[in-house]
Amino acid sequence: MIDGVRLAVTLFTVAPLPAGRVDRASAAVAIRLAPAVGAALGAVLGGVLVGLDAGGVPRLPAAVAVVAAGALLTRGLHLDGLADTADGLGAYRSREQALAIMRRPDVGPFGVAALVLTLLAQAASVAALPARGWAAALAGVVAATAAGRAAATWACRRGVPAARPDGLGALVAGAARPAAQAAGTAAVALLAVPAVPGRPWQGPVAVLAALAVALLLHRHVVRRLGGITGDVLGAAVEVTTTLTYLGLLVGG
Repeated sequence: MIDGVRLAVTLFTVAPLPAGRVDRASAAVAIRLAPAVGAALGAVLGGVLVGLDAGGVPRLPAAVAVVAAGALLTRGLHLDGLADTADGLGAYRSREQALAIMRRPDVGPFGVAALVLTLLAQAASVAALPARGWAAALAGVVAATAAGRAAATWACRRGVPAARPDGLGALVAGAARPAAQAAGTAAVALLAVPAVPGRPWQGPVAVLAALAVALLLHRHVVRRLGGITGDVLGAAVEVTTTLTYLGLLVGG
């Protein structure tokens, strides 16, 4: 459990914890703890937004700073996974060729487009969060960040294989337990309740809808690649985070 907690924190953030054992058992614990780590990271990012708002920084630059801080505090790991996954899928090659493309260190046109559009959507969404008071904006950032990590947990549900025999995907594929997935999702949905003032149902619906879309995309990826990789998990994180933000703004 201790090694799993360390791995969860170091995998999803830049927190400098001492390295522990990295095996399938610790990785299984880490992936189940992903939503909790996401909520903690979201609290930090939400604090950045609230602090900049209090300091009189215009909302759009503040939102860009929040998105940039998120990239820095995760080493850009999930963004890299999004870019690699977009390049692999966008090439419309065979499974083996797609996986080879995803392993390349460069970023192709599909990856660049995915990164630019995702970062723009996230920054614009954070900028559009409620500007009065701090509770709703903070809850929105926390919920979206945690929902992204919950998507990684669902991507590791039972029955989903790894696309490669090595790497992060091989460690966590099929490692998430249904009870942990349900509990994590319920907790994230509750965190989203204050995110939309006057409509307490919209936050949880946004979280659940984002996860549902992410699962559909995940099914497509698994069909194309034959399983999951670490890059696929990163893509799930960023796509679900973005969709949750957008869901919080519907009707606003």
